[in-house]
Amino acid sequence: MFFPLKDENPTKTFPYMTILLISVNCIIFFIGLSYGQYNRNIINHKYGVIPFEITHAVDLSPEILLGPYITLITSLFLHGSFFHLLGNMWFLWIFGNNIEDVVGRFKFLIFYLIGGIAASFLQIIFSVSSGIPVIGASGAVSAILGAYILKFPRARIKTLVFIFIFITVVNVPAVAFIGIWFFIQLISTVGRASSNVAWFAHIGGFLFGLLTIKLFQKKEGYKKYRVY
Repeated sequence: MFFPLKDENPTKTFPYMTILLISVNCIIFFIGLSYGQYNRNIINHKYGVIPFEITHAVDLSPEILLGPYITLITSLFLHGSFFHLLGNMWFLWIFGNNIEDVVGRFKFLIFYLIGGIAASFLQIIFSVSSGIPVIGASGAVSAILGAYILKFPRARIKTLVFIFIFITVVNVPAVAFIGIWFFIQLISTVGRASSNVAWFAHIGGFLFGLLTIKLFQKKEGYKKYRVY
């Protein structure tokens, strides 16, 4: 098991949009806690992406004012637990600020949202008749990881590694850290289409980021990596 602590890749600009996205996700989560678990389940079914609704163009109960397709966006700001939120926001903080630096604040928001939507669509393809809501920012964050591995492959990631009782901190290149992460997502999809983790959304988001980041980056270009 491994967990990123920080990246040694300073930014040129202050990551306002990254912080705003983290703040909005956290605020929505903690407001949701005040409604109790039963009402949170209703909210997740109302504003989460339900593959059956998207593929059949229907809005199941409880209905949402703007129809089921708006859930492709609203679902990105819902989380099932504190640790679900913490994991996504931690990855967003470590890797998102550099991608915001690459594309600019407004385009970073667009990249984040479209990446999350693309991630949801791949999940939907592999679960077209599912009535289980898909929630979380994982797909959008995965798009950021796809962009990061292309733009900063040699940036060093300070990583906490723990195997049984062995615990240490190592610096690894982003291409290795994110590459291992992506491999785990791939092998986790085998026989896991009905899993409570949207593995295909992670893959879809990652591929979106990898394939489209050059379309979003600033016109003046940007260094692919920094080495220290």
